[in-house]
Amino acid sequence: MCELIGFSAARPTDIKEQLKEFFSHSASNPHGWGIMYGDRLIRGCERASDSAAVERLLQTLEDQTTTLGHIRFATVGSIKLENCHPFTGRDITGRQWTLIHNGTIYSGSSLIPYLNNQSGDTDSERLFLFLMDTLNSAQQNGELSQQERCELVDNFIKEMSHKNKLNLMIYDGELLYIHKNMKDTMLYRKLDSGYLFSTTALDDSEWNDVPIAQLMVYKEGEQVYIGRQHDGIFIPSLQYIKAMDAMHI
Repeated sequence: MCELIGFSAARPTDIKEQLKEFFSHSASNPHGWGIMYGDRLIRGCERASDSAAVERLLQTLEDQTTTLGHIRFATVGSIKLENCHPFTGRDITGRQWTLIHNGTIYSGSSLIPYLNNQSGDTDSERLFLFLMDTLNSAQQNGELSQQERCELVDNFIKEMSHKNKLNLMIYDGELLYIHKNMKDTMLYRKLDSGYLFSTTALDDSEWNDVPIAQLMVYKEGEQVYIGRQHDGIFIPSLQYIKAMDAMHI
């Protein structure tokens, strides 16, 4: 499956070692990579461990306060740059949103309209486009407050989690939104400066489970919002497990 990493901190922090470990997992997630840090977004459709750009980045990356990273195992969509995460865009107020996704959308008729106007062919990009349209519809009369953005994203995730695997990290230029709805698929580590989130533990420090089916939101290394736990927990079927095993053969 794809892997995610997210970071939110009160002050610039060196996370190069954790990123090195994260990108080393591309041996089993070989279909592309991407990273957002500061105001930059870089992606590649090659295996991250084979990428000269990733190697340079891991040698030169300055300390960061917010980071999102993704390594891809293709399940929906071909192997090309347009299908690599993160996905990013501006809403009608000018706010930049960035999304990374680990999962598959099995039930999502609301995403069908985006089949004809997306850049790539992943369900993750369609999910992002639907989120952007939802945000734009809600902001016709003005920009949403921090609390209103949290509530909108919370409701959006609750709606889309039913029958779908929806492990997400979203950044809106101010807030980092964290969500998982499948057991044992996302952890967090508390740092002095903030929080580090990852699909798997990235060092020998203590890591804890991210709460399941419950949106958590962070700003500058502090938790600012906790959503109510919803019932959209994804429980893999036998067919799902067999399909994932077959893809990794």
